[in-house]
Amino acid sequence: MSDIESRLAELNLTLPAAPAPAANYVPYVQTGSTLFVSGQVSQSADGLIKGKLGADMDTAAGAKAAETCALGLLAQVRAACGNDLSRLKRVVKLTGFVNSTGDFTEQPQVVNGASDLLVALLGDAGKHSRSAVSAAALPMGVAVEIEGIFEIA
Repeated sequence: MSDIESRLAELNLTLPAAPAPAANYVPYVQTGSTLFVSGQVSQSADGLIKGKLGADMDTAAGAKAAETCALGLLAQVRAACGNDLSRLKRVVKLTGFVNSTGDFTEQPQVVNGASDLLVALLGDAGKHSRSAVSAAALPMGVAVEIEGIFEIA
């Protein structure tokens, strides 16, 4: 069991199966030691987490939705690394998209759900550069979608 998996267990979290692409793209692309992971939408074992921040979802619920995106990203990293998360060296960058109203301005606090989880799991290797932006709508009405760039061994 990798350190990341041990930490997930301590936090009572499990990684989902790596979701299959919903359209004509691949879930990740590796070039050298850099792994680009396609956007992962907010979803739990109960299904898609839908909502619009500033209308029918608050910032705390949005941050929890973003946390599920981080778990999806890690599931894709695990799949790309042959189920060996110890190959993950660091999180390089996240780009978070928040389904929100025009006057909602707490996108960074929403995407913190993903960022905080990755730092809790990886320590300094989880610290990353980031963008957090508003979107008028996201696929299937999900609340959050996050893509990531990772360094792997």
